[in-house]
Amino acid sequence: MSRLTLALAVSLAVLSAAPAVAQDHAHHHVAGSVAAEAADAATVVDAFHAALKAGDTAAALALMAPEVMIFEEGGAERSREEYASHHLGSDAAFAAASEATVARRSGWADGDVAWITSEGRTTGQFNGRAVDRLTTETMLLKRHAEGWRIHHIHWSSRAPSQAH
Repeated sequence: MSRLTLALAVSLAVLSAAPAVAQDHAHHHVAGSVAAEAADAATVVDAFHAALKAGDTAAALALMAPEVMIFEEGGAERSREEYASHHLGSDAAFAAASEATVARRSGWADGDVAWITSEGRTTGQFNGRAVDRLTTETMLLKRHAEGWRIHHIHWSSRAPSQAH
């Protein structure tokens, strides 16, 4: 797996434990806040990561706009089809093999546009290697007739020992 693919997978996994995260929101405080008007968009972000963790790549893709732009470490995937043909499978495998926690989440919406930002940590074992990454994610979503869809994702991760 290339460094870019691994970093993408690591960053993607930040919310891969979405069902647990969703339950945790009811019982534990996560720093930051999601505005009420962005709550449904945040649910779509959680559903995207839950689908990856479950290996349901079709469900993950269904939550993305066809023209989604994904940025990671200076690289870009410029459509849902490009993502599906390049990193989707490895991202799903990584999400299934690792554990992610969300330390901070914020979200806002203005009309039919929402942005959700998350910071967390992903740990575990993947392809025989230990994983320990601090992760950040920004997702921009737009409300469509069928609900919120992801239009842009920007992922970043770093080793915990690296300075900011």
